[in-house]
Amino acid sequence: MAKKSKTRNRAVRIEVRESAVHGRGVYATQFIPEGTRIIEYTGQRVSWEAAPDDENDPHTFNFGLENGEVINPEIGGNDARWINHCCDPNCQAFEEDNRIFIYAMHDIEAGEELFYDYAMEIDEPITEGSKRKFACHCGASNCRGTMLAL
Repeated sequence: MAKKSKTRNRAVRIEVRESAVHGRGVYATQFIPEGTRIIEYTGQRVSWEAAPDDENDPHTFNFGLENGEVINPEIGGNDARWINHCCDPNCQAFEEDNRIFIYAMHDIEAGEELFYDYAMEIDEPITEGSKRKFACHCGASNCRGTMLAL
């Protein structure tokens, strides 16, 4: 008698496609309830010193961890790397056991783009020039004009 095998179908909740905010974006393909863990932010783990820092491409974002490592999504990254910044986000990133997970802050409807607030920190004083370098184009009513944490 043949054994029954259990197959687990992973619910596909998101897809990457063109975004009006910036380049590519991540969209819900079905309703996502508030509090749902949507995706892990993955990539190669390196030290800050070894992390990519291309002066000509300020939009390569490495995710810093509390243990001092950095997640570089250019190597081994997944769709989470395409989630755009917004000053009025519907998602939030949390660190759990040296891993980053993206959670829904409220119910997200199918077709809605996913966003979290990058609240970026830089190793230099925040100036008008650095604000422009990391300009925000989210269009939210409370947009602060930059992806930097002010």
